Amino acid sequence: MLQRTARPKLSEKGLLTPDNCVVAIIDLQPQMLFGVANFDRQSVINNNLVLTKAARVFDVPVVLSTVETKSFSGHMWPQIQAVFPGQAPIERSTMNSWDDENFVAAIKKSGRKKIVLAGLWTETCVALPTVQAIHDGYEVYVVEDCCGDVSQLAHDNAMRRVVQAGAKPVTALSVMLEWQRDWAQKGTYDAVMDIVKNHCGAYGVGVEYAYTMVHGAPATRFPDYAVAVGVDA
Repeated sequence: MLQRTARPKLSEKGLLTPDNCVVAIIDLQPQMLFGVANFDRQSVINNNLVLTKAARVFDVPVVLSTVETKSFSGHMWPQIQAVFPGQAPIERSTMNSWDDENFVAAIKKSGRKKIVLAGLWTETCVALPTVQAIHDGYEVYVVEDCCGDVSQLAHDNAMRRVVQAGAKPVTALSVMLEWQRDWAQKGTYDAVMDIVKNHCGAYGVGVEYAYTMVHGAPATRFPDYAVAVGVDA
């Protein structure tokens, strides 16, 4: 994790900075993803990796939460847990995270009044805490491409509801670029480009092309692929 002293303090003026927000990641669990029908599920996983890795790069506090892990929803996706290997999610029984005192306490402990929020499903696990957090004086940014719901109608209705309540719709990439803000800030530049090349499709391929074909840089070297080996019973 990068130290805050490695980054300049960005101007705020209504924008997100690494110093004024907390990220809330809600119910990224298998059963919840099974029900997503409005977005490509692999894209939802990928976009959440952009957001969570960016939070690590910029040292933004993150609150992880899961619901009914053992009885229904399953464990948080291992891809997300790998980004936060030492952090256990806050387990809940409530659909609405804002009804869980441990979740709310974790948000308050961050000391931040802006919440960057993503989760499944949009109409319940995202919309309900968003509306109530705004009621309690927080400013909420819903990362729409990290969310999903059982139908396009459900997702669209949820987004209209949270926007009408005062939430700001954003995407994972827009949040990361808002935190970076200036390409001259080299303390986070390489880490941001690594996320782009791994998770941002044509943008990432374009960056690789510019590096190698225009600027003559060596090709990016990814870790060698190792074939997974099963263990006999």
